[in-house]
Amino acid sequence: MSAKDAPPPLPEPLLVEVADSHTHLDMQSGTVEEALARAAAVGVTTVVQVGCDVKGSQWAAETAAAHPSVHAAVALHPNEAPRIVLGDPDGWSRQGAREAGGDAALDDALAEIDRLAALPHVLGVGETGLDFFRTGPEGMAAQERSFRAHIEIAKRHGKTLVIHDREAHADVLRVLDEEGAPERTVFHCYSGDAEMAEICAAEGYYMSFAGNMTFKNAQPLRDALAVAPLDLVLVETDAPFLTPAPFRGRPNAPYLIPVTVRAMAAVRGIDENAMAEALAVNTARAFDY
Repeated sequence: MSAKDAPPPLPEPLLVEVADSHTHLDMQSGTVEEALARAAAVGVTTVVQVGCDVKGSQWAAETAAAHPSVHAAVALHPNEAPRIVLGDPDGWSRQGAREAGGDAALDDALAEIDRLAALPHVLGVGETGLDFFRTGPEGMAAQERSFRAHIEIAKRHGKTLVIHDREAHADVLRVLDEEGAPERTVFHCYSGDAEMAEICAAEGYYMSFAGNMTFKNAQPLRDALAVAPLDLVLVETDAPFLTPAPFRGRPNAPYLIPVTVRAMAAVRGIDENAMAEALAVNTARAFDY
């Protein structure tokens, strides 16, 4: 294994326990038990396992049922909806020809998400939303229909809505306004600027920051973090993606949360313990656990 592929070392433990508000354990190497043990060793004692398709959402629900420190969120990722409707076997493509029955297949998938969302150990519906980076114009209608359905599911079951927003800020905010957002709404891997952060704050939306806020080119994210109300800020890994600096490009995992927490504390100009305490309280409130 090259140094680039090697997992980063464990950081210094946090003195205040926190939660990883968004991770994908099913996409990481090793066992769930190993991942949770490493995370707990550095003060990350709770994780929200997020599904991106039917199979992944089922796995998230089963894993949360088996591990008290794991909570589940279930959904069809924004790029999954066009894949289902357009019949793209390779997934998340800008191309694809409509298959007969594609809309019915999406309805079937949404029905399973609805069933999973009713389970007591499933605390979130997501990640859902809009992604105009990977999906072209022909997939936007399916994305938006899926997004609206997820909002309805979250509200009906009283679950937290977890939003994926990539290059679609205005449209995500529009759909939330048109449908009426659930009581608890989280912008996962917040990707907007300071101006959007003020809009989210006015609506009471939580903003979850990932390791990319440590990247050199991410000043707009740091500016957003600086103006976001502290009681609406969460932290996540989105592991195995978005590994924080100085480990960018290497595998991410929940145990690296302390690196991002310390970077967030520096941006806010507060002690890391105060940052961690706020994040812990906020995550429990955001996901109602």
